[in-house]
Amino acid sequence: MAGEEPVAGFAMAVVREDGRWRCSALDNAALAELDAAITALAKMRSTGAVFGLLAVDEEFFVIVRPSPRGASLLLSDAAAALDYDIAADVLDLLRVDPPDEEDESVWPEGDLEVLADLGLPGAELQVIVGEVELYPDEQLQMIAQRCGFENEFTALLDEL
Repeated sequence: MAGEEPVAGFAMAVVREDGRWRCSALDNAALAELDAAITALAKMRSTGAVFGLLAVDEEFFVIVRPSPRGASLLLSDAAAALDYDIAADVLDLLRVDPPDEEDESVWPEGDLEVLADLGLPGAELQVIVGEVELYPDEQLQMIAQRCGFENEFTALLDEL
């Protein structure tokens, strides 16, 4: 993969420990390779929740939440797998076939309950994902606001 254009966007880790939220940047390799994102997040030792938010090329987002039994994943637009390796990797891990190239519709794939224990039920996450006129960073900001880490999210985005 040497010489490939880096993927635009941002990748951040979100940690909730002792009732406090912390957001930190992940290496940009996390935007290109799902394994890189999962590995980076799994290395973060915490007694609380750890998950990653990946906004890719102003097109879609991925939520990655590692656990001992494997990563929980949510891809905001399954059709992104036709153009982006990381989205294709998500579908592979979920054992879901990519959509037909002619299919114009947008739908999420994965675990809509991925953040339910943090205050964002699947039905609400479905509504946020359904806001297709918004950019992924705007959708992720809605998620941050709903879960209670909007200030930390915004502060990190301002640094990136």
